[in-house]
Amino acid sequence: MKLQQVLSYVRRAVDDYHMIEDGDKIAVGISGGKDSLTLLYALHGLMRFYPKHFQIHAVTVDLGFANLKLDRIRQLCESLGIAYTIVKTDIAKIIFEDRKEENPCALCAKMRKGALNHAVKAAGCNKVAYAHHKDDVVETMLLSLIYEGRFHTFAPVTYLDRTGLTVIRPMMYMSEADVIGFVHKYDVPVVKSPCPADGHTKREYVKKLLRQLNLENPGVKERMFTAIQTGNLKGWSEYFDD
Repeated sequence: MKLQQVLSYVRRAVDDYHMIEDGDKIAVGISGGKDSLTLLYALHGLMRFYPKHFQIHAVTVDLGFANLKLDRIRQLCESLGIAYTIVKTDIAKIIFEDRKEENPCALCAKMRKGALNHAVKAAGCNKVAYAHHKDDVVETMLLSLIYEGRFHTFAPVTYLDRTGLTVIRPMMYMSEADVIGFVHKYDVPVVKSPCPADGHTKREYVKKLLRQLNLENPGVKERMFTAIQTGNLKGWSEYFDD
């Protein structure tokens, strides 16, 4: 997938859900994975021609795994002229050594977001961009449906009362396959996750389930996404109907 196509998807999401306003300073959460780096390229590209002027600042929360290599990401940010902050933490030690969590993902996510939000505020940003794509939206809905018994997923735009930050998800119209195509075409410097729980989660199970459903019923993922957009979920229909 070409950068121009990525920018088209991102601009449509930004416009449909009013994600960006003049003067915004947007932090981009960079895990080092394919999704967050694609988002960094996309917002950097959008910044050059979008009618509302905004800035971006890349932020990585280093969980403390010994083998996390961020040199290529630092070099990428320098080449694009993007400020880059790395937040050092002991989250990995706390979760896997001190607490020995059997189900580490929820606590890790909570601690990681806390560290990220603190760094974002310190950098003077008013918004945080997450790299969730269309597959993430639908997978989260299925997780909620299967394990919580409710029809729910995260919203395109979320205001966080406690921090005063607004979370935006500009890649929500892109599929995971689109992201993979972009990363391969542009040789994006993806950093493999060193987390021992990676690939062994309920989300991974649901990801495989959705893939199988879509193989057996072509188009089911798109229909599920449409159901989310039109299903009166908080943060979805009120924006889209404006």
